[in-house]
Amino acid sequence: MIMIKLYFIPIALLYILFNVSIVYAENIDSRSEFIFYMEEKHGFDRQELNLLFDQTIVSQSILNAIKRPAEKKLSWHQYREIFIKKKRIEQGVQFWLDNQSKLKEAEEKFGVPPEIITAIIGVETYYGKNSGRYRVIDSLNTLAFHYPKRAAFFRSELEHFLLFSREQNFNPEELKGSYAGAMGMPQFISSSYRNYAIDFDNDSVADIWNNPNDVIGSVANYFFEHGWKNKAPIITKVIVKGDQYKKILDNNLELNIYESDLEEIGIQYNSTFQDNEKLKLFEFRLEHGSEYWLAQNNFYVITRYNHSKLYAMAVYQLALEIKDHKNKNANILEN
Repeated sequence: MIMIKLYFIPIALLYILFNVSIVYAENIDSRSEFIFYMEEKHGFDRQELNLLFDQTIVSQSILNAIKRPAEKKLSWHQYREIFIKKKRIEQGVQFWLDNQSKLKEAEEKFGVPPEIITAIIGVETYYGKNSGRYRVIDSLNTLAFHYPKRAAFFRSELEHFLLFSREQNFNPEELKGSYAGAMGMPQFISSSYRNYAIDFDNDSVADIWNNPNDVIGSVANYFFEHGWKNKAPIITKVIVKGDQYKKILDNNLELNIYESDLEEIGIQYNSTFQDNEKLKLFEFRLEHGSEYWLAQNNFYVITRYNHSKLYAMAVYQLALEIKDHKNKNANILEN
């Protein structure tokens, strides 16, 4: 007599396996639709794209990282401690000295001062030391097809990535970046690369991974295109009185008040503002208490690079420290 053993799979496990298979199928379908779109709209070869995506991975570490941006967890004094450090300031000065001619050229062409360009690169990647360990194609594949919350955005970035790889004759399998697909020393996302990266030394390629000349020009061009005003103030510290000012404190980064509003809401200041100049009051929380700052147009422009007041303030204060350190030690550093 033949004995047949019956194995029973728990209903919960069957449910999980069933749903995983559905999600996997949906992801494959989404990728196939994307490949078809790239073929139809941009003339890519379907077989080549299938081969490329077959060699990509889905990274759980990327999915974990995208859910925990530091800006949402840290107060200003904690965030500041990450970036305003002696070594980062000193290496910023060295970057400035090593690239003085291109920084000067960028300032003359775009109106963006050397310390701001340098600070952006310092905050983003520690002057190129931390530019990302993930293959960009893996990051964008993971987020475009396995992160529904922002799938549309990352599919658009994936489209730009494939386009600029073709335009610049880059191998898309070799380019590295952050978990979110930000690339090179200035951490441009793919759409920013296509819109703002420039060849700043006339070698026929905009190399933001290895060429400081192109990095400097690209950062300056980004700020210029987003409305940076040459030699204009960035942000000024103020004193607040009473409670009226609290009504205008929010998480919005848009400039939304005028100088004529300041006295009424209890803001005391020593700066001079242009007629009809828009401003924005920000609170920055310290270990004990808070400080208050009035942001102007150029501060808002910095937030176009990264939509965070903490980020913009870190760039601003690092820039001041770099410039001050360079000026105080000019003779020693340049000899």
